[in-house]
Amino acid sequence: MQGIDTGATGAQMNFKLLLLKFRTVIALLIIIVIFASLSRTFLTFENIVIMTKHVAINGFLAIGMTFVILSGGIDLSVGSILGLAGMITGALIDVGIPLHLFGIVIYLHTWFIIIVALAAGGLIGAINGTVITRLKVAPFIATLGMLYVARGFALLSNNGSTFPFLSGQAALGNTGFPFLGEGEILFIPLPIWLLLIIGLLAAFVSRRTPFGRYVYAVGGNERAAALSGVRVNRIRLTVYVISGVLAALSGLIITSQLVAAHPASGETYELNAIAAAVLGGTSLMGGRGSIGGTIIGSFVIGILADGLVMLGVSDFWQMVIKGVVIVVAVAIDQLQSNISRIAAIQEEKRG
Repeated sequence: MQGIDTGATGAQMNFKLLLLKFRTVIALLIIIVIFASLSRTFLTFENIVIMTKHVAINGFLAIGMTFVILSGGIDLSVGSILGLAGMITGALIDVGIPLHLFGIVIYLHTWFIIIVALAAGGLIGAINGTVITRLKVAPFIATLGMLYVARGFALLSNNGSTFPFLSGQAALGNTGFPFLGEGEILFIPLPIWLLLIIGLLAAFVSRRTPFGRYVYAVGGNERAAALSGVRVNRIRLTVYVISGVLAALSGLIITSQLVAAHPASGETYELNAIAAAVLGGTSLMGGRGSIGGTIIGSFVIGILADGLVMLGVSDFWQMVIKGVVIVVAVAIDQLQSNISRIAAIQEEKRG
């Protein structure tokens, strides 16, 4: 009898683990069904495209955040990097690079401006990684400090004002920037294509390359990874660079869609990125998670936010709901860890 009970318990454990493993997909389907039943326009092609464009912005942040969390870190500066990258872009398009000594102003080509903004994001990420690895500052504190530093520079860049009308001028060779956020290829907006490409690339890197395996190893057991020859500091530095570049990409897309740069862009976006990663199954303890899960988590957060807006729910309640989602996601992640541990113990006993 005891053997039968144990088997039944093991089956129940496996069923619970299966539900927890696919919790994000289940949550996404439930949200879609609820909003589709409440709004006739929710599942129209136009609305799906708009929602996916919104998801893409958080998706880039969340992918970068996933690499950081997998390595055992956290990056609270991504929202500020987003805002600063937008302001850098706005300044280069609107003001250019004044060389007062020679009495000239240099205007860069649009694609070069994009590269400069992405490089700025990567540089800030590298500073985060260096402070954490070399100065041994806790990731939470280091990136919290950078949150304020980057936001401060974004505000200082134009005295707290926006850079409007960033369409550029043909004579200056800096037109075409709005295409990044609003352009279409085969009737699909470019941000969605970028999310697909970067998502697939990130999934491949995380699962199929030595770098990806090292990220999981560092997050799972840093000491064991170091003893195995993994260059822990280099891995940690790299994931923060990735996070910074993807945050800058989000800033570029938002700025392109608005055709204006605002220094407050991206405020609290780091919470959306963390929520998407954790909801998608990434453990805040590091070493466990997936890019695919994070992208699904981004869809949950994005569709939930857009659905609430369509239903006329106030921004204040949206903040409450978002906070509840983060807490519940972490609690479920902890529950999954506990059930997995119990199932492993029972398996050892049966063996």
